[in-house]
Amino acid sequence: MNNVMFAFLLSLMAGLSTGIGSLITLFTKRKNTNFLAMSLGFSAGVMVYVSLVELLPEAQGLLSAGLGDKIGQIAAVFSFFAGMILAGAIDKILPDDKNPHEIRQLEKSKVTNGNQKKLMRTGIITAVAITVHNFPEGIATFVSALHDPSVAIPIVLAIALHNIPEGISVAVPIYYATGSRRKALIYSFASGLAEPLGAIAAYFILMPFLSENIYGVLFAMIAGIMVFISFDELLPSAREYGEHHLSIYGMVAGMMVMAISLVLL
Repeated sequence: MNNVMFAFLLSLMAGLSTGIGSLITLFTKRKNTNFLAMSLGFSAGVMVYVSLVELLPEAQGLLSAGLGDKIGQIAAVFSFFAGMILAGAIDKILPDDKNPHEIRQLEKSKVTNGNQKKLMRTGIITAVAITVHNFPEGIATFVSALHDPSVAIPIVLAIALHNIPEGISVAVPIYYATGSRRKALIYSFASGLAEPLGAIAAYFILMPFLSENIYGVLFAMIAGIMVFISFDELLPSAREYGEHHLSIYGMVAGMMVMAISLVLL
């Protein structure tokens, strides 16, 4: 039971980080975009490193033990790319201008669009889009924490960092549509609650079926999802916010921190 509570709390912490983004937007006069770019790059570095060095090898080991070496390796690779395809499909379903990672478009609408109803609609649809993105992330955090908390903690760190700009993307249009910091904060925090909801779904739906083979498949899929998010969303967004090299510096720093932490754990 303690492991379940710990896994749920990690998912909750990752989800609530969307609120940090709204706080940054609403209570600072000038956003430090270079810091945001570094943070996004750092998050990508953590995600890529932990996916390829920790999660995918762990999945290969679990599946090889249960299915045999050759079949296990094939199953792990297949699951890895299935995770990528799933992440890509979720992004494909969402229109580009409502995608929570297309924040620069929201910033432009804030300045040029005086239509408050349109801004409010943008904020609400973005919140819904973030909910779609965050639900599987909550499942990933919960499953990882149940199996190996030392692996789950860096995953939570990476997810939390990349949820911050998602909070910004919700808070900005709602705040400029309503003039209410309170409403912007509520919508931003609420969109992050999809993470613990994903954890709850994992508990009630996946828990009865979890086995070493299922863990292996899920770990490989989580690795694929995180690598896709890193290259498709985090690094491009980081380059939009700061100088070209900042995202790479942040990514290298994230990999270094992740590598050191895994060696010390």
